[in-house]
Amino acid sequence: MYITITPQKLGGNYSQSSADFIGYLEKENQGLEQVGMEHFFNQYDDGIAAEEVVKEIDGNTAKLKNKEPKFYSITVSPSKYELARLQNNSECLKRYTRELMKDYVASFNREVGGRAVNLGDIKYYAKIEHQRTFKGTDKQIKENQPYATKILTLKNEIRKIEKGYLQGSIRQLEKEIAKLERQAPHHQNGKRIVQGMAKAGDQSHIHIVVSRKDASNSFSLSPGSKYKASEVEMHGKSVKRGFDRDKFFESAEKTFDRTFGYNRNFVETYKARKDFIKNPNMYFNSLMRLPINEKTIAFKLLSETGMPIMGSIPTSQAQVALKVFNRLRKGLDIAIKSSSIGI
Repeated sequence: MYITITPQKLGGNYSQSSADFIGYLEKENQGLEQVGMEHFFNQYDDGIAAEEVVKEIDGNTAKLKNKEPKFYSITVSPSKYELARLQNNSECLKRYTRELMKDYVASFNREVGGRAVNLGDIKYYAKIEHQRTFKGTDKQIKENQPYATKILTLKNEIRKIEKGYLQGSIRQLEKEIAKLERQAPHHQNGKRIVQGMAKAGDQSHIHIVVSRKDASNSFSLSPGSKYKASEVEMHGKSVKRGFDRDKFFESAEKTFDRTFGYNRNFVETYKARKDFIKNPNMYFNSLMRLPINEKTIAFKLLSETGMPIMGSIPTSQAQVALKVFNRLRKGLDIAIKSSSIGI
């Protein structure tokens, strides 16, 4: 389970309105019949139109400055193992979203009218998507790029030969292109992975748009707060502030496991990924102390997904983490041979 919380982009492709972002989330519906479309929903309603989402989010921005985000985007990406546990992706993910937002409000250290924040205080809209495409930032695209550049150069040469601007053997150039296509390190369904190609497998995930202001348009509820929990003096009164992201991420996993009966392995947990970054040796020791069957499953997960990187790691910590991961790899064969679980 990977969850990200991102503030609205105020420059570049995104304006002061939420319209561009909501329009982007509508991309999968293009060309589909009404029955096949995924619509926006919130805690209480289904089938909400994109136009209504824009109207509600844009109209809930009282006293926010131009450079302050008007909304936050929460992206929830279950793993393929988590998705496999669901009976009906769309309905199950919708159900999970509504449970997840209970964890979201519980993670605020804020009071509204002298009480803790509750579901009625937030204004959010969510949408399920089932596709992902490879982006320029993906590892597969970056590592295929040198081959893509050479292939493009050769194709340009072929066009010049065809137009009479250059002499050469088109057949020979085509052979070189075919060789480069094979040599590229990353393929999917027999084809070199390129930017914009749809990713294979179940890619279902959730996008949630949450207004920065509460539903009454009176209070600011920012999950981007740098404080987990603190109090500050404002207008002669003590005011609570903060949002505990660690609590939210950990609660999100527990809610999924409880809702769908999912048995989460150590390496799938938010805490484990955080330990890997902050204290790789602690991560390694915890992994090696797992019961043998759980440890074998953990190594299987690691071998399929690679290092459990979460966010950016400082260089010094990355070097330590790499050493630890190499130790993990050396232990992989031993863990498999000593277990009764086949991989």
